[in-house]
Amino acid sequence: MTDIPRDEEAERNELAARSAGVLAQSEALFNSMGDGAIATDEFGRIVRVNPVALRLLGYEESEFIGEWFPKVVVALDETKSPISLLDRPITKAFLTGKTISDQLLYRTREGEHRPVAATVSPILLDGRPIGAIEVFRDITLEREVDRMKSEFISLASHQLRTPLSAIKTYSHMLIDGFMGELSASQQKALDTILSASDRMNELINLLLNVSRIEGGNITLNIKRHDLNKLMSELEKELALQAREKNIQLVFIQPKTLVHVRTDNLIAKEVLTNLITNAIKYTPDGGKVTIRLRARADSAVFSVADSGIGIPKYSQDHIFSKFFRAQNVMRTETTGSGLGLYLVKGLVDNLDGKIWFKSEENVGSTFYLELPKKPTIVS
Repeated sequence: MTDIPRDEEAERNELAARSAGVLAQSEALFNSMGDGAIATDEFGRIVRVNPVALRLLGYEESEFIGEWFPKVVVALDETKSPISLLDRPITKAFLTGKTISDQLLYRTREGEHRPVAATVSPILLDGRPIGAIEVFRDITLEREVDRMKSEFISLASHQLRTPLSAIKTYSHMLIDGFMGELSASQQKALDTILSASDRMNELINLLLNVSRIEGGNITLNIKRHDLNKLMSELEKELALQAREKNIQLVFIQPKTLVHVRTDNLIAKEVLTNLITNAIKYTPDGGKVTIRLRARADSAVFSVADSGIGIPKYSQDHIFSKFFRAQNVMRTETTGSGLGLYLVKGLVDNLDGKIWFKSEENVGSTFYLELPKKPTIVS
């Protein structure tokens, strides 16, 4: 009987030693991370910060520990305006209990604005947040590379326009007989040249639009527009394209007029892209339905097709730059992977929302929501 207390004490000592070992291992892992890491308690007070975070932000550890995270780490948006507390990733993580990722600017001690990619994961106990860990990395170099790529694309696109214009002009002159009568084979060859030139021109325009979006050079003309009229215009302009593939194109709109304040040309470009995609990836004899619905504060378009759909594993990447799903590449060998990336950028500029539902080999439905009173200023 006298040995039992000693056994219990030995067990407690062994447990304490194990706990200390795990704690030391966790501490070493936290401090050796290649990204910045900051841990907080349930009130957002900083309890741990690693050397990379201190180096990126220019602070000493003593200036962080015990401080309220949103106070000591100042977050800004792309316009260098302070991000509200509710919009900060750490607040969203606490409120939702989910991991939140975002890109933002952090102000360093020296007053520099450092672009970072941050991910905040809440620490949950019985479903309740008792703290959070934010991991962030410096993306200055990535942004610079993206800027250089965009500048190159813009420059190359502008330079391509001049020779392409000459090719199209002289091809039209030949077709119109300005340089003599053409044989059937010559006519066919020139038609092929013009068709390829048109595709090249579309790609150049796409690249230039992407460059404009990434450079923040989109000029908006926000006015009150009749969306029923826009639907009618789209129906007329895309009817031929649908007929060529024997696609049934159905437009459904409310009898009452639907108005929103938006840039009509950009909204039309977005919808044209979505409908053209639906026609392209729907087999001959299929159906594409475009519907307009009015909500209290917005209008919602939906573009539903009976096409090839988007594989589940590709759906998280569908709005990414240069991304094309595997089943798309099997059925349509040509394509830039920029169309939906451009659409997402244009929708963001309109203060709108875009999302989709899709099932492979069944079809896809894309939704475009435009606010009746956007917060953007033209």
